[in-house]
Formats: sequence, C-alpha cells, structure tokens
Amino acid sequence: MRSKKFLKAEQAHLAWDVPGLVAGVDEAGRGPLAGPVVAAAVILDDRSPIKGLADSKLLTALRRERLYDEIRAKALCCSVAQASVEEIDQLNILQATMLAMRRAVLGLRLKPTKVLVDGNRLPALDVLAEAIVSGDALVPCISAASILAKVTRDRLLCEMHLQHPEYGFDRHKGYGTAEHLRALQEHGALPMHRRTFAPVARVLANAVLTGAHPNE
Repeated sequence: MRSKKFLKAEQAHLAWDVPGLVAGVDEAGRGPLAGPVVAAAVILDDRSPIKGLADSKLLTALRRERLYDEIRAKALCCSVAQASVEEIDQLNILQATMLAMRRAVLGLRLKPTKVLVDGNRLPALDVLAEAIVSGDALVPCISAASILAKVTRDRLLCEMHLQHPEYGFDRHKGYGTAEHLRALQEHGALPMHRRTFAPVARVLANAVLTGAHPNE
C-alpha cells in the first residue's frame, strides 16, 4: 500500500494551487538495457526566457547540447540526479525512476512551491505536485528538464563507449537495437547492463548454461 505522503503528492493538485516557484521534472533512460536512469528538475527564470524548448526527443543532438548550456546559464536553478543500474535491478525501473526524480527535486537549490512531472506517475514529495501526460512537449520547465536529463545520460553512454567501443553505446545509447543485441550475444553482458531486463537476463542465463563467463 502506498504511503500517505505518496497519495498526497499524487492528488494534491485536485485540492489547491498556490503561486510561487514551479519546477519541471522529467527523466531519460527508462527503456534502455544499460546505464542509469537520469532525472532532472528545473526552475526557469521568467525574466530570462529560453526559445526553442521542446520535447528533447524531437530535437537534434546539436540543438539539445546548445539548449543544455542555455538552460544551465539562465535557469534560476536546476538539478540532475540518477538511479543506478543496481537500484534499477533491485527496485524495478518504475520505482528507480521515481527515486531519481525525487533526488532531482531534493537537489534543487531553491525549494519550489509546485512540481510538474512529465507522465502519469509522481514521486513521493513534500510539495504540491502534478503529473502531466506529454508535459515535455507542453510545459517549458518540463521540456528544459527533459533536455538536461537526456543530454546528461547521452554523455554517460558516450563515456561507456570509450571503455567498451565494441558495444556501440555512442550510437544506440543503451537501447535494445539490433546492433546492441548482437553485441550482447557476441561479447556478453557488462556490469552496466540491467540484469532484470529480458534480453540481458537471457544472455546471462545462456552464459551459465554454456559455462561461458559474462563480462563481470
């Protein structure tokens, strides 16, 4: 059963609303087979508008990088957090995503009076919160959070590529593409692979059956 704190966060927007600082929250990396899930929280400055904010998935990599720098420079405050591969495997991806979002909000230098979260689920928070489906395309502060989260995670996966170029992390960013699945079959699972995700679990199970040694 969910705690009263979780229920309050989920339903608070039905009861009241208050003026003040509003933070947008979004995540990147729920679907991939490897790497952490990353979340960001952003409080924008109305006096320093940022043009071109949109769902990060609809922007080119170059545009995301430029907006990333502009958001970091102009936002009143922002915070990026993550949940590790180990936490994803222990908690499940949904709960790990909620954990990363909570960490992002708690990491803000300024405390918002309201938090707007992309999607239809909310992390446990001690402030008024509202979930907005497709919020990353509709609400500027959520769009900004989606950009920070995606750029941060993409950079992490590019760092993984430097360590293990045979997996192609710089191209698929950990998602289960045909290229990635072939690399898993050929080279085995790495510590940064999510062991509870089916394609990785199958590779690990096959390694046990055949006596092979996965990349631990």
